[in-house]
Amino acid sequence: MADIIQLLPDSVANQIAAGEVIQRPASAVKELLENAIDAGSDTISLVIKDAGKTLIQVNDNGSGMSETDARLSFERHATSKIKHAADLFNINTKGFRGEALASIAAIAQVELKTKKEGKDLGTNILMEGSEVKEQEPCSTSKGTSFSIKNLFFNVPARRNFLKSNPVEVKHIIDEFQRVALVHADISFSMYNNGNEVFNLKKGSFRQRIVGIFGEKYNQRLVPVIEDTDLVKIEGFVSKPEFAKKTRGEQFFFVNDRFIKSAYLNHAVQNAFDQLLSKDQFPSYFLKLTIDPTKIDINIHPTKTEIKFEDERAIYAIIRTAVKQALGKHNIAPTLDFEQENSFNVPLMKNTDSIKVPTIKVNPSYNPFETKIVSTPPPKPKADNWDSLYSSFEKDTNEIIEHQEKKQEQQVFSSNWDNEEDEETKTLLQLHNKYIFTQLKSGYLIIDQQRAHERILFEQFLKNLEEGKGITQQLLFPETVDFVSADAELLNELKSEVANLGFTMDKVGRSSFVVNGVPAELKDQNVKKVFESLLEQFKMNESELKLKKHENLAISMARSSAIKSGKKLNTEEMKVLVDELFACEMPYSLPNGKPTIISLNLDDLNQQFDYQ
Repeated sequence: MADIIQLLPDSVANQIAAGEVIQRPASAVKELLENAIDAGSDTISLVIKDAGKTLIQVNDNGSGMSETDARLSFERHATSKIKHAADLFNINTKGFRGEALASIAAIAQVELKTKKEGKDLGTNILMEGSEVKEQEPCSTSKGTSFSIKNLFFNVPARRNFLKSNPVEVKHIIDEFQRVALVHADISFSMYNNGNEVFNLKKGSFRQRIVGIFGEKYNQRLVPVIEDTDLVKIEGFVSKPEFAKKTRGEQFFFVNDRFIKSAYLNHAVQNAFDQLLSKDQFPSYFLKLTIDPTKIDINIHPTKTEIKFEDERAIYAIIRTAVKQALGKHNIAPTLDFEQENSFNVPLMKNTDSIKVPTIKVNPSYNPFETKIVSTPPPKPKADNWDSLYSSFEKDTNEIIEHQEKKQEQQVFSSNWDNEEDEETKTLLQLHNKYIFTQLKSGYLIIDQQRAHERILFEQFLKNLEEGKGITQQLLFPETVDFVSADAELLNELKSEVANLGFTMDKVGRSSFVVNGVPAELKDQNVKKVFESLLEQFKMNESELKLKKHENLAISMARSSAIKSGKKLNTEEMKVLVDELFACEMPYSLPNGKPTIISLNLDDLNQQFDYQ
């Protein structure tokens, strides 16, 4: 029998490795940015087109590579960072395994231009599917320019599994932010389809946070500083009043490398105990500096997970540091029971003159004077007492008739859909949250917020598919500012948002002028609607993996629906119930949560022990 085990060709082996290292365009962006940082660059730019599917280009002014190094950089397991196995436990750089460039070259068309300082000419290498197409000297500036074109061109199955452009751009921006945040000493810029998304100058960590997420964050941040023998912690957490309903800006960096850790995240959340409700999440930007020998970063292909030698101690230190920071800046409410208010005297200036305290006395006051006794009101006369009850029977009958009429008004209709007498349809609102209506066999309880969400969801989904959203023009156009990432996401969703009924124009890098809104939102705050829409869209995309139209419709419905606690009049309740039962699926939300609960009359009788 012939031998059947063979060595895979390098091109095939590299494509298999690329499946672990390069999962989407954002993965390639991360690897190239980290290589640029390791090269000692202080200026890095990122250019993408078609969400990175057509072009990803990273330019830096780092040390550059020689002709030999440039060619070897595309070989698997070729690296300048590791020489011995022991080096794996003392890593101070970003890349170290030597798989990134080989994996990228296996699934894309790659062009590399690089030159070391002091050299007259650099090196230009063209590769396609792990095969070197061209290598020659070229004229270029110091540093490296790496271009990836037509990612996954030879792996169509992987390309077909990529998400929509807005989603892929969001992932790229996330990776860019994670790298740029922690390296405030490097200038970063990013361009998407020719539009500038970020232009970040060198500065402090706080300035970098503000540069990425907006000026409003400057007033939200509380500094956290703690230095122990095990770990050094520095960074910021947000004030409790700025907590969000989704896990938004939450960043841990260990030795300038972004990591994900649910365990350490719990430490921060625990520090906000009694300051936030369970459905609120604080923002935080925390940098941990720890001895590289005390951690293992080679446990996951994407290097976003780290194994700590003493994780429980780090948990305790983070929790304590955050809690102390909140206390020092008077975030947590405190009462000082030891301070004596009578000694709380303001400081005096040198020019202020000292005034002798004076006491005012009324010389005519005599405490022994006879007090004036007030005259009590006259007692009612007992004459004609029986006249008080002369109208008793008449008044009692009027009260009884009024109560009977009131009860008649509250009789529920036996069948909501087939009721002919519209005046007998009576609806009751309970706790400004639930709507009650009677059935022949019992009664219905309708959640007003979920009912409105269901109605709006079907309306918005229809508008997105047909492009017939009705627009209500604003009397005064409103300018709305966003952080760069949200502005870019909204720009990618521009055509879909227009189908919903929004009319707007982009002005500047991250601002939009809104001229019209969907007719369903004519009375709502435009900025809050957009902020809630984008927040819901990002959360749904990461957690529910929805299609874009469905995601947008759900996000719009959730951000626009009337909320629990809003008092509705009878006409508003009737319209809400009518529109709910006109829906294709009135009984639940798209996520399966019920909008209506039906309770049987027999169950109610049983509760009252009726036989």
